[in-house]
Amino acid sequence: MQIFHHIQSLRDALAAERKAGKRIGFVPTMGNLHDGHIALIKQAQTSNDIVVCSIFVNGLQFGLNEDWDKYPRTFREDCEKLKAVGCDYLFNPDDNEMYPNGLDTQTRVICPTMTDVLCGASRPGHFEGVTTVVTKLFNIVQPDEAVFGIKDYQQLAVIRRMTEDLCMAIQITAAPIHREADGLAMSSRNAYLKPEERGRVKQLQASLQWAAGEIQRGNRDFDVIELEAKSQIIAAGFRPDYFSICNSKTLAPAAHDDQHITILGAMFTESARLIDNVSIELR
Repeated sequence: MQIFHHIQSLRDALAAERKAGKRIGFVPTMGNLHDGHIALIKQAQTSNDIVVCSIFVNGLQFGLNEDWDKYPRTFREDCEKLKAVGCDYLFNPDDNEMYPNGLDTQTRVICPTMTDVLCGASRPGHFEGVTTVVTKLFNIVQPDEAVFGIKDYQQLAVIRRMTEDLCMAIQITAAPIHREADGLAMSSRNAYLKPEERGRVKQLQASLQWAAGEIQRGNRDFDVIELEAKSQIIAAGFRPDYFSICNSKTLAPAAHDDQHITILGAMFTESARLIDNVSIELR
């Protein structure tokens, strides 16, 4: 695996691969890699000749009082995992390389309507930071395909919309959620969970599955389903951030005749904020 810290040297290397007719896949990350990230690399390898992974803890997507300073940085361990899975290139820039003019004056990429709801409502500016850094990374790598995990469903939907709106010639591929043995969606923030909460956090996934079952059985009283799911989460000892039944493409509240529905939930534990989702198709 070749490691690059500078944009131009990575571009030069990828230009040579592109000239040789190689198809390039890309997996952007913030590091602290787990099996879910490795699954994204493996997915990219199935349809590309070359796979690039990036590790960059993007300060632009962290809000006030969020965990940028304490976000786990495990570069050496991450490199070993990427080498073991056969990743070809790793791009690991620093802040000056990605934002040479500083964060305050950085040109921003904004995807309206889809970014001020759900996670965007409780994390103002978060998705503006995501779309900006992903646009920059897309411009640097110029991949044929980029792979994102379904766990961050809102992020996936926003990036799909951004790519479509900006006429980017990049295939956006969704990879299934990778889960722990008890069903908890894998996340770097799972490391923050306290031992006494770990056994109860599966309630979020349980409530999502319960809601999906209700809808599949014909219940279209979405407001009531959302309220009951929140009550289940509260009864398990956690604070819901949101629990929303949405149109899978637009993230607008689902209509009764929508066929593609995604149910998204987020909750606060004592030490972390967890997200998860379930998608269903109706006929």
